[in-house]
Amino acid sequence: MMTLSSTFKMRSFAGETDLPAIANLINFCKTADKLDGLVTVDELRDDFTSPEFDANRDLRLWTNTVDELYAVASCWLPEVTDVKNVYFGFDVHPEARYKGIETEIFAWVEALVRDLAQAHQLPAVLRAGARDDHFYRLDWLKNQGFTGDRIFYRMARSLTASMPQPQLPAGYHIRPLQGEAEVEAWVEMFNQSFIDHWNFHPLTVENRAHWLTESSYRPELDLVAVAPDGTLAAFCYNMIHAQENELTGKLEGWIADLGTRRGFRRIGLGRAMLLTGLHMLQAQGMDTALLGVDSENPSGALQLYQSVGFQKRYSSIAFVKNLE
Repeated sequence: MMTLSSTFKMRSFAGETDLPAIANLINFCKTADKLDGLVTVDELRDDFTSPEFDANRDLRLWTNTVDELYAVASCWLPEVTDVKNVYFGFDVHPEARYKGIETEIFAWVEALVRDLAQAHQLPAVLRAGARDDHFYRLDWLKNQGFTGDRIFYRMARSLTASMPQPQLPAGYHIRPLQGEAEVEAWVEMFNQSFIDHWNFHPLTVENRAHWLTESSYRPELDLVAVAPDGTLAAFCYNMIHAQENELTGKLEGWIADLGTRRGFRRIGLGRAMLLTGLHMLQAQGMDTALLGVDSENPSGALQLYQSVGFQKRYSSIAFVKNLE
């Protein structure tokens, strides 16, 4: 039980020593709100050391006078394109909600976004997300002037049921990515695959290279489809969060990223890559596969996932607020 205080103080991230408390707070909030997606210290460390994340700038903690953690908020800044989009998330301990911390969180993040937008001479756009049944977060986002912008689905498929075998077009083959040597080619393929998607931001080589260092990275699950001429034509990046599975007692794996390069679509590569990823997760002992998808994905991803047995678990809403 935390000792409530009428005074909260905001402070910067102190480094490694803060990670256990942040993980405990996030997981306590998720459990209280009946949300999935528990986090581990290793996952937080991976996130906070990403090239796209500056922990000194993009992370704040709120504590009481004896440094007990009540809230945490973070921002993610993709590459600047036509506007400055900043995504943020926050968690507030249930005992401390509606006591003023939320107001401070939004004041901090809006000030950060305005400063960044002014520095780049671009419009300031703030983005956040919430499950459609996470009423606490929905309430605060709407009260702060956010509006719904897009719907995403979390989908799941049992891996204990039968699955079709993948069928590749003639001359194509699937293999794991060849480490750092192919990162630049993979990023070029990824950006060509998603450039026509909603709110696209180019992936950088530095960020993709960081994935190879993360605690959950499994080289054998990082799959690419190679065309007869050697071009990387499609990909299925799979993940297993082993520590999270230990915390939850589940056996879940992720189809984290799936895509087909423009010019190689409509020949069955996406379906073949998806089925290959599912069979690999099954071979690793997983009994459920998860993924996220834009409900209005222009390439037919939702229909593809449904065709191989994925079903929607819940919806999430992407919110946006334009800061004048």
